[in-house]
Amino acid sequence: MIRTTSRSVTFKRSFTLPGLDSPQPPGTYVVEIDEEAIEAVSMTAFRRVATWIVLPSLAGRPGVTETLAVDPAELDQALARDAAG
Repeated sequence: MIRTTSRSVTFKRSFTLPGLDSPQPPGTYVVEIDEEAIEAVSMTAFRRVATWIVLPSLAGRPGVTETLAVDPAELDQALARDAAG
């Protein structure tokens, strides 16, 4: 069983992540986290298997979004750099 949760992250400045062709503009982005169930005798736990960031539509392509797989540690580092300013 896979479950997906979402959270929003906000960048105050342009940012970049590995796999992006160019810096992304400041703003609020949706991050989706896929987790796989680990069945145990007394409970169910979840292990992260993928993290995605949803990028806004490009100019000239309204309504079209891109989803990029990201390393959670790299995303956290980008958010820390943004907060440090």
